[in-house]
Amino acid sequence: MLILAFDTATDLATSALVADGETLGERTTRPQLLLADVEELLVAAGVDPSELTAIVVGTGPGSFTGTRIGLSFARGLALALDLPVAGVSTLDALAASIDCAFPIVDARRGEVFVPGPLAVLPEDVVLPAGSICIGSGARRYRDLLMARGADVPPEDSGLHVPRASLHASIATSFGPADAVAPVYGREPDADRWTG
Repeated sequence: MLILAFDTATDLATSALVADGETLGERTTRPQLLLADVEELLVAAGVDPSELTAIVVGTGPGSFTGTRIGLSFARGLALALDLPVAGVSTLDALAASIDCAFPIVDARRGEVFVPGPLAVLPEDVVLPAGSICIGSGARRYRDLLMARGADVPPEDSGLHVPRASLHASIATSFGPADAVAPVYGREPDADRWTG
């Protein structure tokens, strides 16, 4: 299988080209640069888009806008190339990076997303014993988490990035792109303000 995987739910977008479990290339930039990153990955690997066999997209939780960028791109590309799509939670991809990982994604507004998924205050995170806190929320609230006894890798550790290659490695259910739903973890701001 030749999989194009990407996640745009956090401030750092990742994209990867994976052939039968082997990562041919991976990039980390901003969600707004996803299309350019994907094009560069394909060119660098000498792969024509028509050679892709599947897409894996990060479903969040994270930034509402970032998550929608990734899902929209996955749906458009899948429609154009007639490809199956699998959605993988950003939290699940982070958790797959290391044993005992406890993923924490910055939810903004003073909250974080944790497995569940749940949006909670950083001081209300229930930390499993022996876990290693990783992700954008772990980086942002490092001091608070460490004061509570958490193990948090250094600020520049790659463990804090939801690698697209990890999305590809744990994807299991491929199907129509429109069946892949976002995982928001809480109500979008627009719904709260208009409701």
